[in-house]
Amino acid sequence: MKQSDAIALISKGITSHLPQHWADLGCGNGTFTNALFHLLPVGSQIEAIDRQTQRLDIPVNFAIANFETDELKLTDLDGIIMANSFHFVQNKKKLIAKMKPCFSGNPTFLIVEYDTDKANSWVPYPLSFLSLCTLFTSLGYHQAIKLAERPSVYNRAKIYAALIQK
Repeated sequence: MKQSDAIALISKGITSHLPQHWADLGCGNGTFTNALFHLLPVGSQIEAIDRQTQRLDIPVNFAIANFETDELKLTDLDGIIMANSFHFVQNKKKLIAKMKPCFSGNPTFLIVEYDTDKANSWVPYPLSFLSLCTLFTSLGYHQAIKLAERPSVYNRAKIYAALIQK
């Protein structure tokens, strides 16, 4: 995915003009980390987390960790982005609960995911937008907004970006 496509998917999710502190869980090669970096106000911080060493060409704090199983020393977050990483999490409720203490205020998640519930070998635990809304509503989140969507080159399902807030 091109950086311009990533920016277009998540741009409506960044609305504050104040510096913010975000974490990118499962940052991979940094496509969405980079998009987030370009959308956040000057003075913002990003914690990029991945299981493998990544070479990111932007000023972020990178850590090697498994965000599902490792203890993450994340505090005072304004938001968490999970772009193409949420579908690798089997116990999504457990992960969401684990991340709750990391936020400085109301938890905000920015999720980029395939709009399907049908698993395959590359997307083992997908979550359609409807299922995402059901999941977060069951955990007391009151707002889930589909920000944008686009066709996927790898899957018949579209890719969507959603903003979820408590």
